[in-house]
Amino acid sequence: MNSRDAIRVDGLSFRYGDRVALDSVNFAVMSGSIFGFLGPNGGGKTTLFSILSSVLPVQSGTVCALGHDIRKESAAYRERIGVTFQAPGLDRRLTVLENLIHQGHLYGLTGKLLRQTADELLTQFGVADRQSDIVDTLSGGLKRRVELAKCLMHRPSLLLLDEPSAGLDPGARHDLWTCLEQLRADHGVTVVVTSHLMDEAERCDELALLHVGKIVAQGSPSNLRSRIPGECLTIVTEKPDVLRKKIQHELQIDAQRVGETLRFHQANGQELFQQIMQSFPDDIRSISLGKPTLEDVFLMETGSKFAEAVRD
Repeated sequence: MNSRDAIRVDGLSFRYGDRVALDSVNFAVMSGSIFGFLGPNGGGKTTLFSILSSVLPVQSGTVCALGHDIRKESAAYRERIGVTFQAPGLDRRLTVLENLIHQGHLYGLTGKLLRQTADELLTQFGVADRQSDIVDTLSGGLKRRVELAKCLMHRPSLLLLDEPSAGLDPGARHDLWTCLEQLRADHGVTVVVTSHLMDEAERCDELALLHVGKIVAQGSPSNLRSRIPGECLTIVTEKPDVLRKKIQHELQIDAQRVGETLRFHQANGQELFQQIMQSFPDDIRSISLGKPTLEDVFLMETGSKFAEAVRD
């Protein structure tokens, strides 16, 4: 394991009976980075998260994190991680401060150090003025802040967050990510998140795209987008197969069909835009031109539109 890596995973596979949830997954997470797993529901994110948080065992392969083989040293590993699951983990009937105090007790904190740590975290996450409020009275965004503060009571080196902004409005999501970036900058904490939100994924230092249990692409958001040269042209049409054949015949350009849309990746996107508008105006419901997105990368790597790649 490289000394700069907080996590290294090699050949990780996991099955639920006959169903393969993870298939020979390999990746490394650099210490002090924000690393994201982006994928649709059913792609393997939750299973991978459960293994990294030691809820599920390592069936096949190796997972080394914070210098521990988590198959053999799970207890020592758990002492150094903070985990926030997608489902709320706060006691709704206790106050904000009481939630943090009880969490500290679980890790052996007592007395002055316990209260000092709780006060520092409440201040850091902007909820010090709500410490006496019952958790059930807080907004979704404030609850997420309290959950982050709670899971940091024992000063973990690695923070694992499963869909951290689920259910939050855009403003609360922005505040959450500001907190995460500040946490990484101030304390060097490594942050690993799972997400199915493209704008959230853009804020990660590095991403792994998960699809049906495999990592299909990995890199920084900008490096992933650079895999697609030029621009992306998207056409919505009532008869995609008909229009696709027309364009292929007249312009010698093939498109990828995704539902009712046709998508082209072209270096001369604006020129193609004008050609198609002039040649097939009656076949087009709408047409747009833009820079490649992470969803375009997912489509290129898997052949499936992100929203349509969900498995049961």
